[in-house]
Amino acid sequence: MIDSELHPYVELIAREARRPVVTDQAARDRVMAAVHAEPLPRRHTHLWERVLEPRALTLSPAASALIAAGLVGIGVITGGFWTNRGVRSSDGQPSVAAVAAQPSVSDTVVKDTVVKFVYPAPQAGKVFVVGDFNDWDATKTPLVLDAKSGLWTVTLPLTAGRHLYSFVVDGNWSIDPNAPIAPSDGFGHSNSVKIVTRGSSL
Repeated sequence: MIDSELHPYVELIAREARRPVVTDQAARDRVMAAVHAEPLPRRHTHLWERVLEPRALTLSPAASALIAAGLVGIGVITGGFWTNRGVRSSDGQPSVAAVAAQPSVSDTVVKDTVVKFVYPAPQAGKVFVVGDFNDWDATKTPLVLDAKSGLWTVTLPLTAGRHLYSFVVDGNWSIDPNAPIAPSDGFGHSNSVKIVTRGSSL
């Protein structure tokens, strides 16, 4: 048995497919005339027209990630070049003028006001002031005892504005008895507030 005997429609379809197609010459002429009547695609004569012509660009996620990483790398290298331009001398060592010209972190904040901190504790062994001006470091800013008055004092340059601070007396945190108290800092300590205006506040 052949396929045409199993499927009678297959033979009918195959016979139809083998039959030559007859076209009307007039219809063919009309189609060709319509094709010739269409304007030819315009060629870009200027480079900028070709550059500005919209195009579809398809990238895989991996290719996109590689391009992004490359652009970041170029930015880092270029930024490092422009930042360090002129910093090295011909022998590869940092030049003195370039190093001296770079301000330190502490110089970038203008500390235009001198403030005196005073704490009365004649029997204390050590007193420190801690605050937002010294990163709350309990050993960074010690006070000095005046034996006659029993007052511990230190003078610091601060920026104008509101500062929170406390004293650490022999390891125990204490507020300034002569200053307003700020709300709790969330760590179980109350802090004092000092409003600093421009100029000396000794």
